[in-house]
Amino acid sequence: MAVTKEQILAALAKVPSPDGAALPDSRTLSDIVVTEGKVFFSITVDAASVKAWEPVRQRAEAAVRAVPGVVSALVALTAERAGGAAARPEPGTTGGRGARPAPHAHAHQADRAQPGIPGVDAVIAVASGKGGVGKSTTAVNLALGLRDLGLKVGMLDADIYGPSLPKLLAIKEKPQTIGGTRLKPIERYGLTVMSIGFLIDEETPMIWRGPMVMSAITQMLREVEWGKLDLMVVDMPPGTGDAQLTMAQQVPLKGAVIVSTPQDLALIDARRGVAMFQRVNVPVLGVVENMSYFLCPQCGTRSDIFSHGGARHEAERLGVPFLGEVPLHMTIREKSDSGLPVVATEPDGEHARIYREIAARVRDQLKGGADAGRVAPKIVIEA
Repeated sequence: MAVTKEQILAALAKVPSPDGAALPDSRTLSDIVVTEGKVFFSITVDAASVKAWEPVRQRAEAAVRAVPGVVSALVALTAERAGGAAARPEPGTTGGRGARPAPHAHAHQADRAQPGIPGVDAVIAVASGKGGVGKSTTAVNLALGLRDLGLKVGMLDADIYGPSLPKLLAIKEKPQTIGGTRLKPIERYGLTVMSIGFLIDEETPMIWRGPMVMSAITQMLREVEWGKLDLMVVDMPPGTGDAQLTMAQQVPLKGAVIVSTPQDLALIDARRGVAMFQRVNVPVLGVVENMSYFLCPQCGTRSDIFSHGGARHEAERLGVPFLGEVPLHMTIREKSDSGLPVVATEPDGEHARIYREIAARVRDQLKGGADAGRVAPKIVIEA
C-alpha cells in the first residue's frame, strides 16, 4: 500500500520540537512530498535556533524512515534570519547580501579539510553560467569519453531543479536501497549514475529553498553506495548559486569544466562561472564551446549560427585551457532526446571522436590537478 502524507504527519506527531510541541504543530514544516515511498520536506526555523533544531531534524528523519513503505527520507533544516537582524561577518569574509566566499578565498584556510567520497578518487564538476547551452549533453558524453579512456566513471546529476540524466540515459527505473538508509546507483553504458530525477515523477516541480537544495546534494554525495570509481562527473545546475557552493565545500573538487556557446550573452555568464570556481579555489580544467558551428547535412555549407570562436578567445583571455569545439548537429540532439548518447551508440562517428578528444584533454589537466585534500573555502550566507 502506498505511503500517505497522513501517515508521515502521524509519525512526526511523535517528534517533539525544542519547546515540547509536536512537530506538525510547530508551524515549521513545509509541504510534505511523498512519491513512491520517497519522502521530502523541510523544517524552517530562525537562524539563531539551528543548533537546537538539528537533533529534531534527525529524529524526524528517523521517524519517517520507520513508517512502513518508506524507502528513503530527505529532511532539510532551513534557517531564516529574523527581519532586520544583521550578522557580523566572520574574519576574512565580506558582509552584504547573498552567499559569497571571502575575497582571495584560496589564500585563507578554513576550519577543516574536506573529506572525500569513499571509494571515489576524484570529482569534477561540469557547469555553465546559464541554461540552454547543452551542458548536460556535454557532461554525459564527456563522462562516456572518460570511460573510453579506461577510467571507471560515475555521474551525479546535481541539477536539482531540472534533472536531465533520466532523459539523456533513458532511465525509468528507481534506485534500490541498501539497508534502508543508502541508495544503490543505477548502471548505464558502463557509468554508475544517480539523479534526483530517479526519485521523483518527471512532472513534479522542485520548489525547494536553498538549504534544501544543499541538503539534497549532500545526501546524494554521501548516502549513495558509489563503489570504487576513478572519477565522478557532476552535472551542475546552471548559474553560480547554492549547488555550486555546496559542491565546493562538501567535496574536494579536482576541477571544473565550463560549457558555453560562442555568443556574447552566454560568454558573459561563462565568465562568471570561471570566476566563481576560481574564487572558491577550484581549478578550472577548461572551457568547451558547444554549438560551435553548423554544417548543413544537404549541402555541407557551414553556418556560425551562434558566432564562432568566442569561448576559445574567452579561455585565452582568462588564462584557462580551451578543451574543444562541439558542433550543432541533429544527430547529437536526436540521440540525446532518445537516451542514446553518441559516444556510447555511435562510437566510431565524428561526434564521438570530438567528445573523446575533449575527455583526453580533461584527463591530461587532471594529471596536474590540485591535491585532493585541499582545504574548503569559508562561505558566509547572509539573509
